[in-house]
Amino acid sequence: MRTTGQAAPGAWPRDEAEALKVQDELRTLVSHESVGALGGARRVAGLDVAYAKDESVVAGAIAVIDPVTGEVAETSTATRPVEFPYIPGLLAFREVPALLDALDRLTAPPDVLVCDGYGIAHPRRFGLACHLGVLTGLPSFGVAKTAFVGVFDEPGPRRGDWSPLLDGSEEVGWEEVGRVLRTQAGVKPVFVSTGHRVGLDETIELTLRLATSYRLPETTRQADRLSRSALAVAKA
Repeated sequence: MRTTGQAAPGAWPRDEAEALKVQDELRTLVSHESVGALGGARRVAGLDVAYAKDESVVAGAIAVIDPVTGEVAETSTATRPVEFPYIPGLLAFREVPALLDALDRLTAPPDVLVCDGYGIAHPRRFGLACHLGVLTGLPSFGVAKTAFVGVFDEPGPRRGDWSPLLDGSEEVGWEEVGRVLRTQAGVKPVFVSTGHRVGLDETIELTLRLATSYRLPETTRQADRLSRSALAVAKA
């Protein structure tokens, strides 16, 4: 899978100031217009990473699932040294290189990327899902376990209930940066936000199609397991 020149790990920033500059440049390329790909998607890629205990190595994993059959169509993993410091809001610079490597190892590009993280629900409106979407050109969105920014009311108790995730203030106004979605009755909600070339309504629909039995989408569950396995092999 081809990515932009800025995806080359060797060209990536090494400190916070450089990373913020790159982030500001790339976020202007985010498209908030849906390409209508999610409804008919048959190759939905879940992406996740696992870190070594000393954070010297990161393993990226891709699990491609057919949401119609629920079957895993393909998997891929890659490991890399961690070459960027831990800075909240800039974690993509630690994780994207390994995830791009894993994406490049797939036999065919996925229809959409489902990231274990954030899209525009991010302090600078450019989370991991936005970053990967821009670099690959693929529709993308994030499904996170916790909120990074914003305030919200607890959604209703039933599967499919949701409430808006809002960021801002009374002085400057409020912006809907995602939705707080109950994927299963009686469990904590997840936080869904758009990344690139998708609409919020369709991300909610696809998340529910992927989360048939558990709180998290099956794409995330499979990718999490794969990343941990790949890391164990790399550190063995």
